[in-house]
Amino acid sequence: MAGNRRAARVGSAVSGSSAAIAFLVAIVTNYVTAQPPKWAENTVLVWSVFAGLAIVSLGLFFWERRLAGGAPDGGVRSVPLGRIAIGGHSMNPPTVPAPVRGREAELERIGALVRGPGGGMAVVCGAGGLGKTTLAAEAAAQAGAQGRVVVWIRWRDDPEQLGQDLAQAAHILGLPEARLEEARTGRVSLVDAVWEHLGAVEGWLIVVDNVDTPTRVGPGTGPPAAYRGWLRPHGGGVLLVTTRDTTRQTWGPDADLLHLQPLADEAAGTVLLDAAPHAGTENEAEALAVRLGGLPLALNAAGAYLSVPTSRHQTFAAYQHALETEFADLLGAEHPTAATDPAVARRVVRHTWDLSLDQLDSDGYTLARPVLQLLALLEPAPVPRTLITRELVSDATGLPATAATVDAALAGLHQYGLLHTPESGSSELISPAVSRLQLHPLVREVTAHTLNRPEPANTWLTALDEHLTRAVEVVAGMPGRTGWPTARLLAPHLPAHLDRNTPHNFGSARNTLDDLASVLDAAGAASGELLLRRHVLDNESTVLGPDHPDTLSSRNNLASALNSLGEHRQAADLHQRVLTDRQRILDPDHPHTLTSRNNLAHALNSLGEHQQAADLHQQNLTDRRRILGPDHPHTLSSRNNLARALGDLGEHQQAADLHQQNLTDRRRILGPDHPHTLTSRNNLADTRARLAQAGRHRWWQRGR
Repeated sequence: MAGNRRAARVGSAVSGSSAAIAFLVAIVTNYVTAQPPKWAENTVLVWSVFAGLAIVSLGLFFWERRLAGGAPDGGVRSVPLGRIAIGGHSMNPPTVPAPVRGREAELERIGALVRGPGGGMAVVCGAGGLGKTTLAAEAAAQAGAQGRVVVWIRWRDDPEQLGQDLAQAAHILGLPEARLEEARTGRVSLVDAVWEHLGAVEGWLIVVDNVDTPTRVGPGTGPPAAYRGWLRPHGGGVLLVTTRDTTRQTWGPDADLLHLQPLADEAAGTVLLDAAPHAGTENEAEALAVRLGGLPLALNAAGAYLSVPTSRHQTFAAYQHALETEFADLLGAEHPTAATDPAVARRVVRHTWDLSLDQLDSDGYTLARPVLQLLALLEPAPVPRTLITRELVSDATGLPATAATVDAALAGLHQYGLLHTPESGSSELISPAVSRLQLHPLVREVTAHTLNRPEPANTWLTALDEHLTRAVEVVAGMPGRTGWPTARLLAPHLPAHLDRNTPHNFGSARNTLDDLASVLDAAGAASGELLLRRHVLDNESTVLGPDHPDTLSSRNNLASALNSLGEHRQAADLHQRVLTDRQRILDPDHPHTLTSRNNLAHALNSLGEHQQAADLHQQNLTDRRRILGPDHPHTLSSRNNLARALGDLGEHQQAADLHQQNLTDRRRILGPDHPHTLTSRNNLADTRARLAQAGRHRWWQRGR
């Protein structure tokens, strides 16, 4: 409505000025006719009226131009271009003090645009600290070396200043002064005049650095994707933008998005060697680079520190070791002016991501910072999306949260490169349907370091532990395989859960780890199961003692996990230790003792020690028949295991006889369709096939 009223006022001004001019014309026309009116003989009156109408007409004309200049949609504003001719600051690209490592592919993509016909727009995007400005400066240096005109513009969160800078860039590239005068007087739109010229001129590279608030670029509001504002992909040269906003929705379909990732290990190590060549070997530099997550900003900070002769730590190895105890001083230190100077904040590891979080907060993503802090309290491993619920966020932070606001917070963190959603690798048995969230290791570490107030952090961790327990309960209760992918993602986050709850809530937390380990065992995720089994055993040995029955059970479970991973010798040694301890502590005939003997026999059989395995299975079968009875399921399992060991020894007839007996007994006791009955039928068939094959082999040997 306001726009309509303004348009109406502009229309009134236009019709008013036109009417005044028409009236003047009518007077003059009538005055020069052969029969002037009587009042025209009064010259004082005529000229007074004429002068008044002229003044009114001119006033309406200039009022019309003022209203048109303020019209947001259709009018063309006059633009103050006083600074264009002289420029208010340097527009030269910054120098690159060291070789740019690990960005060859990105530099080639930009270089191909610069060298190729037609120009375009490249957007170098990613989280703070990934070296976007450095990459752009190197691309600018290469373009300049190839004879291109290079102009560097730093976004100052000021659309009018950006317009001034781009007009200056176009002027450098030959935009005529007359065209600028037209924009100055409002006869043409400045943005259109600039881009009409840039579209007609080739051989240039314009860099607009640090456009982290793209919706403010202007003119007007909205993202640059409409290509009607100051940033357009349709010039005769290349427009290169650096930004933390990584979304295609912001930059549109015609922009070439170069989403930076942390440097590969070798390239990151080379960055450190470039800065501090005497601080250690290539392997030591690469190890420190891995510890720093390949983040260029952190690599530069470490390299600068190590290059100073008076620094306390003089080697890569010493610096890496010091990070464990002096992280706050080396990388987590606050800078006194970072809060008020964004340029400083960008160069300080401790503050660089605060710029993005502040922007998200001002854009209405009020949960972005607390959700990031919550994720930072988990381990440096992917997190199942299902864990980050509105209930968890609300319980931990005390802030009101809905599913929509949590979704928006995660989307905002992803948009600014602080959070990514890694794909499942081919070697990982994780369903693509299970969404995963992950922070860069250094983002996580710095963020966790900032949560240095004990009470809020403890409150958050308490809520996190409660929701981890619920998540495991849900997964353990899922039918079939449906919970397996989520179980694999939860596993790395459970050991810290047990540590936080020892000793005050040890039993419950230990059971949570045991439950998840059982799910992982069923899923065949032996490495995840091993992680949990080992941690449970270590804590039980400390809290309960090495001879406690629960500790012995955990040692047995760990040995079984090792056997599943193919570590048969370690598994056999651990099972032997458990068997010895259970015979001493429990009783030779205790069910757990018999289970340990059975598990030891399995490990020995996997090692190829079939005779020892068969002897142990025979002993177990005898003891179980005596203690449990001949029809007990465990007795039938022992007979099955003995038959398999005999088969591995080549005693196929004895094995077949035992499998036949087991099949008969299981059919009678369990029923013909029970899984164990079907297993016995399968084992008998396999053994008979092997027996027949052995018979054919003996016949062939006799024939020779």
